[in-house]
Amino acid sequence: MNFKRIFIEKKEEYNTEARSLLKEFRDYLSLHNLTRVRVVNLYDLINVTEEEKESIVKEILFEEALDNLYENKLPIKENEKVFRVEYHKGQYNQREDSTSQLIRILTNKEDILVQNSKAIILENITDEDLEKIKAYYINPIEMKEVPLDSFEFISDEDTTEDVEIIDRFIDLNKEELEGFKSQYGIGMDLDDLIFCQEYFINDEKRNPTITELKLVDTYWSDHCRHTTFMTEITDISLEEGRYKAVFQKAIEEYIRSREYVYEDRERPISLMDLATINMKEIRKKGLLDDKEETDEVNACSVEIDVDIDGKNEKWLLMFKNETHNHPTEMEPFGGASTCLGGAIRDPLSGRAYVHQAMRITGAKDPRQKYEDTLPGKLPQRKITKLAKEGYSSYGYEIGAATGYVREIYDEGYVAKRMELGALVAAAPREAVYRGKPVAGDLVILVGGRTGRDGLGGAVGSSKEHTEKSLHTSSAEVQKGNPAVERKIVRLFRKPELSKMIKKCNDFGAGGVSVAIGELADGLFIELDKVPLKYPGLDGTEIALSESQERMAVVIDSKDLERFLSYCKEEDVEATVVAKVTEERNLKMVWKGKTIVNIKRDFLDTNGIRKKSKVNIIEPIDGSYLEEIPLHLKDKDIKEAFIENMKDINIASQKGLIEGFDHSVGGSTVLMPLGGKYKLTPAEGMVAKIPVLNGNTNTCSLMTYGFEPKLSKWSPFHGGYYAVIESIGKIVAMGGSYKKIRLTFQEYFERLGQDESKWGKPFAALLGAFLVQKNLDIPSIGGKDSMSGSFEDIHVPPTLVSFAVTTAKVENIISPEFKKPNSTVALVKLDIDKKGMVDFDQLKANYSLIKELVDEGKIISATSVKYGGIARAIGEMALGNKIGFKFKEIDKEDLFRPLPGSILVEFNGQMPRIVKERDLTSVIELGTTMEKEAIEIAGGSIELDALIKAYEKPLDEVFPVYKGKDNFENIDYTKGSKITRKVKIAKPKVLIPIFTGSHGEYTMEECFKEAGANVETLVFKTLSLNDLETSYRELAKKIKECQILGLPNGSPLGDEPEAGGKLLRLIFNNPYVREALDNHLNNEDGLILGIGAGFTALIKLGLISPSTYITANESGEFISTMVDVRVSSNLSPWFNDMKVGEVYSVPLATKEGKIILVNSMDNGQIASQFDGENPTGSAFGIESMTSLDGRVLGTITSIDRVGEGLYKNTKSLGKHKIFQSGIKYFD
Repeated sequence: MNFKRIFIEKKEEYNTEARSLLKEFRDYLSLHNLTRVRVVNLYDLINVTEEEKESIVKEILFEEALDNLYENKLPIKENEKVFRVEYHKGQYNQREDSTSQLIRILTNKEDILVQNSKAIILENITDEDLEKIKAYYINPIEMKEVPLDSFEFISDEDTTEDVEIIDRFIDLNKEELEGFKSQYGIGMDLDDLIFCQEYFINDEKRNPTITELKLVDTYWSDHCRHTTFMTEITDISLEEGRYKAVFQKAIEEYIRSREYVYEDRERPISLMDLATINMKEIRKKGLLDDKEETDEVNACSVEIDVDIDGKNEKWLLMFKNETHNHPTEMEPFGGASTCLGGAIRDPLSGRAYVHQAMRITGAKDPRQKYEDTLPGKLPQRKITKLAKEGYSSYGYEIGAATGYVREIYDEGYVAKRMELGALVAAAPREAVYRGKPVAGDLVILVGGRTGRDGLGGAVGSSKEHTEKSLHTSSAEVQKGNPAVERKIVRLFRKPELSKMIKKCNDFGAGGVSVAIGELADGLFIELDKVPLKYPGLDGTEIALSESQERMAVVIDSKDLERFLSYCKEEDVEATVVAKVTEERNLKMVWKGKTIVNIKRDFLDTNGIRKKSKVNIIEPIDGSYLEEIPLHLKDKDIKEAFIENMKDINIASQKGLIEGFDHSVGGSTVLMPLGGKYKLTPAEGMVAKIPVLNGNTNTCSLMTYGFEPKLSKWSPFHGGYYAVIESIGKIVAMGGSYKKIRLTFQEYFERLGQDESKWGKPFAALLGAFLVQKNLDIPSIGGKDSMSGSFEDIHVPPTLVSFAVTTAKVENIISPEFKKPNSTVALVKLDIDKKGMVDFDQLKANYSLIKELVDEGKIISATSVKYGGIARAIGEMALGNKIGFKFKEIDKEDLFRPLPGSILVEFNGQMPRIVKERDLTSVIELGTTMEKEAIEIAGGSIELDALIKAYEKPLDEVFPVYKGKDNFENIDYTKGSKITRKVKIAKPKVLIPIFTGSHGEYTMEECFKEAGANVETLVFKTLSLNDLETSYRELAKKIKECQILGLPNGSPLGDEPEAGGKLLRLIFNNPYVREALDNHLNNEDGLILGIGAGFTALIKLGLISPSTYITANESGEFISTMVDVRVSSNLSPWFNDMKVGEVYSVPLATKEGKIILVNSMDNGQIASQFDGENPTGSAFGIESMTSLDGRVLGTITSIDRVGEGLYKNTKSLGKHKIFQSGIKYFD
């Protein structure tokens, strides 16, 4: 076969991946003799001519200033050893896919293929060292080692085999069914399999196809049908002991709630019933009128009022939580990325736009030695670091802000990682139509194509993890393609389209069979019409594949043409694959044969209802709530204070947190880390509702509650305080507890038939029930995962409570101390000897805090968590380095857990109202002070010393890059304030939208606020015809505009190996390039590129031919607030600003290091980072212009600024770049 092999290696000074691997191999694997690591990407170009190869290398693969290029043979030195890896066939490879798309655009040909692999070259190691590195680096579930010089290309061909009919299935006896279950990898238990057999014997009177059995297996899996949660609990027993009366009283309350809700109707007791009974009771009491009533239940949905430019509108606020524990344990990057992608599609299927996401994870201490990794497991450090990258990259590329990040460390999570995403979304009420599918309606598959990825994921995620899983679960791995999902997000945001959708489901577990199969009782699905990634899939694979980024939509047949036209506008693939039928059957055909024909009534049985008993055991001796941690007992109070801050579950997670994009979308109210020094963790996440036209003061709030040490001591108290903690954090951010709605995530060990194991989730839910009952605050959603076991190791009993509500932006506060000389007090929630609280006191405390926050008398607050008052004071002090002087306090009171209590900073002295009401629950703790220290018990702890202790524990895993500021400020003042010769009152801005753009909404809003007319244009690439049409249309629109705006994003995932390549190809098209040159040379136009747009400007040579951009010096994605200093008055984009002026903006990039081949003193360096240099740019460069100043590119996200945003950060001012650009035309 004709192929040409290209080797691309980043030059050593820019090879951040190689540097990172060298550090990891030396430090973590203890291979100290290793002196150098090289990373080389191999590209095999197939069906390519020599001329085409040269063009592909020059335009796509190779940058002379940054890369080394080798052809045919890779140079290896004598003291180097090498191994090469490639992904398993059928798994999504973003680098390979992006390269293929770019080659198609460059050559206008569909038949040139590319295969990508990677070589790792190691200097000065032994053969034994090499094997150790390979064992660490190669995850067998996603990749394999291949010989360096080998070439293999297996073309995909259509299968000619029919789907198997299971011969003699209806005749198999019980023993034979056991063997069948094992042979075919069936996940359902034997009782369900026998029930299934009886159906085919009695109803269908035939043997089933393998598709039908696999489909039923998926439908009835714990993942899809909550089998464990729906199990009937026939008996509840309580162990004798101190807490038995507490448990008994809670059970009696539960029984009374059931009697009120169900009256005389029989309903089995189950975990699901216990989890949902509060919602039913509160709704029956008339206290849940805000919940949207719909049979589309992919996400919780409540009606809210949103003020837009002073007028209230009805909106839907949706929220959802989702885990991807099993996939992330097996393949961390893909599992974590699709955790977020799948979670986003749930409210998206409800037609809502996701504007903020929260990530809560559970792991064993990642600092453990590599040699201590359990057989059959990936190292904890590798899992947590790759999972971080996966979730982060998906969020950034799709444009969903990660508003809050927390990793919880507990030895039990070595059994199976917890990868938990929760998010909030919103949509105008009038844009959402809920219809009932009727016969004749059409089902359209929207979005990505179908491959083999994720096959068996639903059943696999319901299984216990074993030592063999890493080698046997390859097909269950899922890889995400966020650029495709971003297109669906844009599509569904069109009210003209969303109002056509009667019902929608996202493709997750079970693929076509579940996503389409759940839309209506009767369905006829034509599997041959499902678009495929490649040939060769059989009917079973098409029916069950869990390929990501797909949606199933039901519309009226009369709306088809209009619906497809909107899809085409947004460059989204859409295909009719099914229709709704009268007959209550799920029917699928493939290659002219019926391979599935199952009655809906049978599917809806969910199999045989399981039964179990529950035994709630007593908590172990001692009380988590009454004692301080053992390791602090023997230390003096000062030493204990520092030691407390070094606890791995208290210590700073700054290096982890800043790896996620917090500001994309431009609606973030609180950054995850607050204060001038960005060290005080926020209580939760807050964002403005994502309105498109106008300004709003309404924001969503989300918090979480869960403490593993408490839950391991007593699952009942763990669930009880998880709810209280999540509610308390809302109050500490300035929200009201009264309208909070909850959603739960339950994650427990595999229960089997062990009554005591069943007692753990029952007890946790019982505790959570009691809080909801007393506060009339319901959980209206949730997700359960009951497979947290690895041999005899189990995850801690995990019930995470998420609390959601809305508030006004002006009432939001954050935890970092705001000023010296403020009184700080504890608003204490008393806990009795049985670990219970007084709910009347809770309501009074939380109402008082809300009242004082709204009056401006409380200016910061934090809930008291694990680590007690000491942790709270320490974290509050660090953000702005404002010290604190304690009044007298007992050591036990300092470190004891006080869940539900809130620590507040008053705006000066304690308000008179507190003294007048004689509130004994408000206890003065001390005063803030200018001195940067904690003064306690006659001693003093310097804040800098505390910061050092606080940051050290996780620095080896998630290092914080300390950007150097060893550059001088540039002051170029030789420019003159230039304006356009021909004036235009309202200039027109064109914002083209490419595959992977995510900054178009914020850029458009900023230009409109500045007074421009804005037009957007989606550049279409689905077919070569679309491509040709888009070139001409883009060229035409450029000629009609005065300003070209290139938005931020991650076009084609910034692959291969760097961003800007897609836009370089598009703008170098002859039609487009001619229009671009005309825009600049003849029309006196302006261009602005932000982030990825700036990268494109550099690649196009519009800044300077000697300027390059590459990965940040740290090699990591960085998201934070930065200060930027204006360095030049050359550009009209800075006409309204002065040299030396400083402003604050969000930074979020992995590729922000500017490289200058030649020095510049001509004013093109428009601005510099002020102080720290987080990306490692030459001269601290933040933005640059063309030689005449009319083309500007910025690294920072200057479009993500607005009123009421980033309230917990110190802002040095707001830039005037957009206003200046518009005034250029005045």
